[in-house]
Amino acid sequence: MTAVISDRIFCLHGGLSPSIDTLDHARDLDRVQEVPHEGPMCDLVWSDPDDRCGWGISPRGAGYTFGQDITEQFTHINGLHFIARAHQLVMEGYQWQHNRSVVTVFSAPNYCYRCGNQAAIMEVDDSVDQTTKESIHDHCRL
Repeated sequence: MTAVISDRIFCLHGGLSPSIDTLDHARDLDRVQEVPHEGPMCDLVWSDPDDRCGWGISPRGAGYTFGQDITEQFTHINGLHFIARAHQLVMEGYQWQHNRSVVTVFSAPNYCYRCGNQAAIMEVDDSVDQTTKESIHDHCRL
């Protein structure tokens, strides 16, 4: 459901939840179940960062949108450098948002064989400095 790298990078599929303030709240979730249609587990899978402040209703019909203020509060409370997520197609393979506090990494090139997007991966070194490496279809730029 989620992972934390070196106590500094919060990794998840979707985004934040208004029901989860701390990493301990995320750790306490009962993960042995189908993802419900609402609630914190659903939010972690379906929520997306947004340019607007605060929490918003997600156009996906599940989860929420969350603004930079929410990201800053969550990363500050939990002593995190940033949040790493996937869940949204980004044409360049990765995209920083919220003043480089959230990165979306999309690893499926040319999604559904029709989107023409690049893919990316994120490598984290021992000092928890992140770099992204992009691939263009079958060719890898390092």
